[in-house]
Amino acid sequence: MQQHLEVWQEIKSELSLAFEEESYKETLESIDSIFKVKNNYIYLIVDNDFVKKRVEMLYLNKMNRLLEKYVDEPCQYRLVTRDQAERELGDTKRYVPSKPEADFGKNAFNTNLNISYTFDSFVVGNSNRLAYTSAIKVADQPGVVANPLYIFGDVGLGKTHLMQAVGNYILESDINKRVLYIKADHFVEEYVRLASKKKFDEFHARFREIDVLLVDDIQFLAKKEKSQQEFFKLFELLFNQQKQIVITSDRSASDLKDIMNRLTSRFLWGVSVDINRPDLDHRIKILEKKMMAETSDKNLIPHKVIEYIASVFDNNVRELEGALKRVLFYCTAFDYEFTVRNAEHALESLVKPKKSHRDFMKGKVNNVLSLVSDYYNITTSDLVSKKRTRNFLYPRQVAMYLIKTLYDLPYKKIGTYFSNRDHSTVMHSVEKITTEMSHDNNVKIDVEKLTIKCGEN
Repeated sequence: MQQHLEVWQEIKSELSLAFEEESYKETLESIDSIFKVKNNYIYLIVDNDFVKKRVEMLYLNKMNRLLEKYVDEPCQYRLVTRDQAERELGDTKRYVPSKPEADFGKNAFNTNLNISYTFDSFVVGNSNRLAYTSAIKVADQPGVVANPLYIFGDVGLGKTHLMQAVGNYILESDINKRVLYIKADHFVEEYVRLASKKKFDEFHARFREIDVLLVDDIQFLAKKEKSQQEFFKLFELLFNQQKQIVITSDRSASDLKDIMNRLTSRFLWGVSVDINRPDLDHRIKILEKKMMAETSDKNLIPHKVIEYIASVFDNNVRELEGALKRVLFYCTAFDYEFTVRNAEHALESLVKPKKSHRDFMKGKVNNVLSLVSDYYNITTSDLVSKKRTRNFLYPRQVAMYLIKTLYDLPYKKIGTYFSNRDHSTVMHSVEKITTEMSHDNNVKIDVEKLTIKCGEN
């Protein structure tokens, strides 16, 4: 315990330099006691709920990043109020325990879990909502709701995160649960290693007393017949004892190759859920969440830069987060502003040729054209055509005005989106709408509504 207190004092010193003196004194200065150390979490005692919520909102991510410098094994800070600590201990006194309830890695079952993979840190969107909901239900009632839970999808979409969140949630509820996370290829390696020494009892002993088994990338059991047989026996044993099994794969169970049918059929006994590629809005939310973990200043990177990164890296979450880190490092290291242009420079070696700023802006312009067409109940082809009737002309002028004011493209460039109109035509349209907005409230309302629809206000 003393070692953890000393580490906390070191971190407090760093925090006192990183934040304003008044804010530090109001929240962090009074935190000087550790309630317990349990399941790789260090529980700090805070005075009340107000301080707890404020620290969790503003400082906890920074505290946990600093903690990584001082510990060898993954662990994180959590907060508990004095009232909560006293209730848990059944004592009305202000109490600080003299020793931790459990220490890292001592006499504890090795779960292989990454404690940062939690439901709180998982960003939910349309592409993974069913998988997320299913995982929470399984974590709430292991062995009852869906057994096994089979999660499948492409690489880097969050399957491992969600699987380990189940394990971490269960352990948080009951530290005595024996949870094991293992990759399928490591299962094979473990079996081959012990089988070569004829230590079958040791192999069985490790896996057969488990309460929750989390197996990642089950497709790597392909063509490993003896390992498949052992896994089948283990599956049957745990399933019949109502022990929770969670499996991930890069494909559905019915599409698995070179794995025995009786095994894949078991994977379909429970619930199968897929995770797909996140859409643009979801990717933006993921980046915003990641940025909160990387920096205490949530407004450090403008929304347009976040949106640019999200529009370019649409393959998987891993690439998306890597791109954000690269932009952060590039602009911080060289003291550059966080602009779309600088983000482009930072990522140019990673971005495919077709994914350029030009294409990014084309997408933005097409969005404006689509929104204006819908707003005035005309087709996009009529909006950009050479037709000069009032019901097409006015919306066209509004669209040109929006593109110019929102994205500041050259007049000549804007003209290319409207059947290659001359720059003077675009200039006239922008000036006309600017003038009418100051005299006609209906025009002003139209422009304001469309600006909001474009997501730029």
